[in-house]
Amino acid sequence: MNVNLTSLWLKKMGSHRGAPRLWFDSDRVCSAGLIPGVRFDLVQLKNGIKLVPAAAGAYTVSSKLKHGKTVPVIDINSKEALNGLSEEPVVRVIIRSDGVYVLPLASEVAKRERLTRLKTKLADGQPLLVASLAHGGGVLAHAAHTGLAAAGIPATLAVCNEIDESYLEQSLAHNPVASPRTVALCAPMQEVIQDEWLMQQLPKVDVLEVGIPCSGHSNPGRSKRGLKLPEDHPEVGHLVHAALALIGKLQPASVVVENVPAYGEHASASILRSQLRDMGYQVTEHVLSARDFGCLENRVRWALVATTDGIPTAPLQAIQRDPLGAPERLGELLDEVPLDDESWRPLNYLKVKQDRDLAAGKGFAMQVVNPDSTQVPVIRRGYAKGGSTDPFIQHPQKPELLRKFTPGEHARIKGVPEELIDGLSATTAHQMLGQGIAYAPFRQLFECLGIALRSLLHDGPCWTMSSSGAKRIEATIG
Repeated sequence: MNVNLTSLWLKKMGSHRGAPRLWFDSDRVCSAGLIPGVRFDLVQLKNGIKLVPAAAGAYTVSSKLKHGKTVPVIDINSKEALNGLSEEPVVRVIIRSDGVYVLPLASEVAKRERLTRLKTKLADGQPLLVASLAHGGGVLAHAAHTGLAAAGIPATLAVCNEIDESYLEQSLAHNPVASPRTVALCAPMQEVIQDEWLMQQLPKVDVLEVGIPCSGHSNPGRSKRGLKLPEDHPEVGHLVHAALALIGKLQPASVVVENVPAYGEHASASILRSQLRDMGYQVTEHVLSARDFGCLENRVRWALVATTDGIPTAPLQAIQRDPLGAPERLGELLDEVPLDDESWRPLNYLKVKQDRDLAAGKGFAMQVVNPDSTQVPVIRRGYAKGGSTDPFIQHPQKPELLRKFTPGEHARIKGVPEELIDGLSATTAHQMLGQGIAYAPFRQLFECLGIALRSLLHDGPCWTMSSSGAKRIEATIG
């Protein structure tokens, strides 16, 4: 406990005769020795001022009657004295035994520090530090680094957090964005934020990406557990809190959150929007359909992009399908599997289930594709189990035989670099890919984000004040 700290409150800055004015009447300043009649000096600090008692000080604490009691009054009305605070609508007043500190809001200080840090790194050509939360096998992290590099921004993976040790070990061993310098946190993020020692060791980063687990927000996930609210999911429904706590600690200049489209309609997304705004970020949201980017699988994801106010809004409207190398038919992505390979099977049990479901009016049906198919149904996390609605490839000569995609085919369909699944079992590879992103949309999203970050260096800050905490609370305080 800091015994020197006695009080903190927020105070609206005033103005009088064309000059900024700091005025307050409160017994709280007595804890710093500023009682009526005492002289004091104003000491300029890097980000504010400090009022300290001084026998020959330039100012005097006056007094007034308030509710029948004499209270100290401090009144400073000077452009010179308040120069560093003149643009602040609201300030922090911190009372300690060694003086009264008047500083900008913490959110404003953090916002400016992020911009200064980012601009310095861009000017010096330093790699930006990236944090990856709910890292999985690092597919989104790989897309982020590739997209930033395409915008001329080098990056290094500084921190990754993943609960599943096998995924984390796979990424550290096979993902080129990881390095021996990467801080790998193999623990639930809600446990990480409660480890005070660990949180103190984490560095500040420049870009943060997170795919908050979506089990409670996807329709199958909610239906399976009978959830009224996605946030009721006992394991992952509350993780927006942990994600925000880590964002607050890591202080990235920009944040990208990806999830299923339904996430954007629920309370977790509302909390994200409002809290990121109050932390000084501008927030935009986008629904990215993989088919629009040349992918055969139409995986649709919701992306929230938050950039510190002062960074021009990411030109995400520039994201468009890249026609170069985009496959037109499934056959371009398939392995050469021998026609007599044991992976070709009749799958009669699924056909029987399909007939039973159709007779019951459930509408579930098998999804069969072939080399000439121009699109592929979404391949889910549990694809290795071979569900009744999963896509299967039809044998070119014996149409009654079907097979599942290989992990390599699954990766290519999603546009994911195959090196990320090297050495994995088919089950683990399908799980890792099935719960992840289609690669192309997010690679291009991060390229556009990189362009926006670079524009800070060339064009300077572009203030919108839409995320100014001071502006919003100004009317509610004295």
